[in-house]
Amino acid sequence: MQLHKHLMKSVFGKAALATAALGGFMLFAGTPSAKANGWDDCNRRAAYTDWRLHESIERFGYYSSQANHWRRERNEAYERLERYRRNERREHERHEHRGDRDRD
Repeated sequence: MQLHKHLMKSVFGKAALATAALGGFMLFAGTPSAKANGWDDCNRRAAYTDWRLHESIERFGYYSSQANHWRRERNEAYERLERYRRNERREHERHEHRGDRDRD
């Protein structure tokens, strides 16, 4: 009887440990990066719109509606990039000044 109880505790203990280990592994291995890649996304979007503008000018002409569309998209991408750059600078300055407080 004692052997049976010990065996059940051992099996359930090992199963619980294996489940916890597998759950922890899946939790941390499933999310490679929780950080947003805002800067790379903005740069990629700006480069893509530059390329599309260049291609549409070559294919349809400088004054075509397609070229005008990609000019507007390019301007929006660069505005978004500048807004992101300003926000990053503001965040950096805010964190930098946090350490400058005079403590008495």
